[in-house]
Amino acid sequence: MVERRVTLSKEVRNGLEFLKRKRLQRAKSVTATQTSVASMMNRSGGDALRASASCGTRFHGNADVFSKRKVDKFDTNDLDWTDKIPECPVYSPTKEEFEDPLIYLQKIAPEASKYGICKIISPLSASVPAGVVLMKEKAGFKFTTRVQPLRLAEWDTEDKVTFFMSGRNYTFRDFEKMANKVFARRYCSAGCLPATYLEKEFWHEIGCGKMETVEYACDVDGSAFSSSPTDQLGNSKWNLKKLSRLPKSILRLLETSIPGVTEPMLYIGMLFSIFAWHVEDHYLYSINYHHCGASKTWYGIPGHAALEFERVVREHVYTNDILSSDGEDGAFDVLLGKTTLFPPNILLEHEVPVYKAVQKPGEFIITFPRAYHAGFSHGFNCGEAVNFAIGDWFPLGAVASRRYALLNRVPLLPHEELLCKEAMLLRTCLELEDSDFPSSDLFSHNSIKISFVNLMRFQHCARWFLTKSRASIRVSFHSHATILCSLCKRDCYIAYVDCNCHMHPVCLRHDVDFLNFNCGSKHTLYLREDIMDMEAAAKMFEHEDGILDEIRKQTKSDQNMYAYPLSNMFQRAEANGYTPYCELKLDSVVEFYATPEHSTNNQEYSSQNQSVIVRCSENKKPVVSEVSFSSATSTLCSLSESLESFSAPKNAEEHINNNASIIDFEEFAERISNSACESSLSPAVYHESSVKPLGDLQKRFDTKSIVDESDDSDSEIFRVKRPSSLKAERRNMNDAVPSKHTEQQVLSNI
Repeated sequence: MVERRVTLSKEVRNGLEFLKRKRLQRAKSVTATQTSVASMMNRSGGDALRASASCGTRFHGNADVFSKRKVDKFDTNDLDWTDKIPECPVYSPTKEEFEDPLIYLQKIAPEASKYGICKIISPLSASVPAGVVLMKEKAGFKFTTRVQPLRLAEWDTEDKVTFFMSGRNYTFRDFEKMANKVFARRYCSAGCLPATYLEKEFWHEIGCGKMETVEYACDVDGSAFSSSPTDQLGNSKWNLKKLSRLPKSILRLLETSIPGVTEPMLYIGMLFSIFAWHVEDHYLYSINYHHCGASKTWYGIPGHAALEFERVVREHVYTNDILSSDGEDGAFDVLLGKTTLFPPNILLEHEVPVYKAVQKPGEFIITFPRAYHAGFSHGFNCGEAVNFAIGDWFPLGAVASRRYALLNRVPLLPHEELLCKEAMLLRTCLELEDSDFPSSDLFSHNSIKISFVNLMRFQHCARWFLTKSRASIRVSFHSHATILCSLCKRDCYIAYVDCNCHMHPVCLRHDVDFLNFNCGSKHTLYLREDIMDMEAAAKMFEHEDGILDEIRKQTKSDQNMYAYPLSNMFQRAEANGYTPYCELKLDSVVEFYATPEHSTNNQEYSSQNQSVIVRCSENKKPVVSEVSFSSATSTLCSLSESLESFSAPKNAEEHINNNASIIDFEEFAERISNSACESSLSPAVYHESSVKPLGDLQKRFDTKSIVDESDDSDSEIFRVKRPSSLKAERRNMNDAVPSKHTEQQVLSNI
């Protein structure tokens, strides 16, 4: 097997040297321990040595960071389990059934989702090969690979597999030549080998083989679907460049693209290229098309078994020292790094259902919401993937939002905004159309309605509690798009509480009585101007059969994800005389707060609504602190006024890493002001400043750059789907805000 270390980039070599030094230090520490133990053995007849060995001390020596070694919890000697994994469902639609992908997927979802993944054999063929598209239609197309180690890891703090190191730049043809040469040297063949044989070969190689690394081009911007008017597949709705904009797609509401989510990305692999265990961002669906080359083996876990999957990983794969938090979310946080690899037989041993698919050229693989999946390539190949969502995604998307908030992770999508917009469109559709909907649409519609009513009921009840608050509360209406809560990073579309400088937005899941705005201003409740229309839509949905019963059932069982962590607030409110949608007497209306393009209307509205503040808080002294901004997803839009009035404190502590750039806030404010945040899909600036409860004076803030540059998977204003783990580690070292960030996602959802 040819070794490619001589061709690795400077970054890779430096990374290897660092890891070697780290392992050498560890080896010296172990050697010193063993020397001490040996001395004790001479005095005690060997009892101490046997005791030490029983505690699991292992000496790896000064081995290369990619070298194979035995990992006891992953036994790869007996690979008969590979024959025991059942196949996932396979569908072969007719051309008529194949007409619209989202309609077809709605049809098969009730059955196929039970397996986590399914395979669809396309009845249409591409008349222009992917190689021709990438070499001729996209002249000059090149990509950078990533280096992957082919070994099992202990999965403790001293031994994690590293996937972040960059490899070489290739054209499509050059990478194909290299990959085919590697395959031919190993198997003395240029043809395909049986999938069952290569599956055993892969796990044997991972466990004790000689091949140290492979290269994999993941998350490559672009598409291999042809733009030729004669290409059947390229002109169909199954062209992944078109999928997110189809009528039933929830992501059509995002007018700014997110590569890998709304725009497809390419994945170009070689023999044993890996996509590690992961679940899609926000528990979205994914669709992957195999353009050309050798097959891929996929493993999938049904969404209903996701928690069991995480439990097994937490208890039998990871050691406690790498878990970022206790409970079920600790493993979830590490898994988001998309670097975890282990054989599926561990899942089988603990009764977690696992299904398998072998994907060939011309076939699609669908992964369903919350379905963990992993796999590897059988040789050189090229695939393409994108995310999507339909109406039945919203309940699981709410679960993902709750988990992101628990881990203080910035969301990639404005879930609340998407739900409100889709619900209001559905209301209009129902008012205008009397025709019957197919059963698949009815299920999707019910998911939207129940999720929306849950959200609106929570928002109303939370505002009712605000009227009972001891804090000074003013009210302002706004028409701008989503911003982030500065405490939990939840996306706020309907309502939030903020200060006059608009730098400390807080969602209604926090107790306003304990908020202490650093700027010293009073509390203002910001509500969407169309809040009454949205409540009217929620009431209309509640009158439909079964909707209200399901709402009450979820409320009683604390399954309302939109109210977390205040799931018991409804019972407390009702005990104090609250009724849903009751009239709320707000203290005052101070202004209509919108983007600059609405400033005339703001003045007219403000002149009719004088500010009268009641229930002033006299005892709370604000703590002045610095503010933090960071880049964010393009759909989360901040208020341009907050940037225009912002000036960084002289003593602001700047944490700048190697991949960050310095921002001119005045210039950026002018740019944002001119663009006026025309919709929720404008480029955004997240609020990442924190408002801490009274008495906590230790909070520190840092001024972060708006744009992270130089990484091949990052680009301006968070158009990136997943930053590199290296950047995430640097960010963690420099970030003074005590939020929990783990290694960011590197490998993609193939």
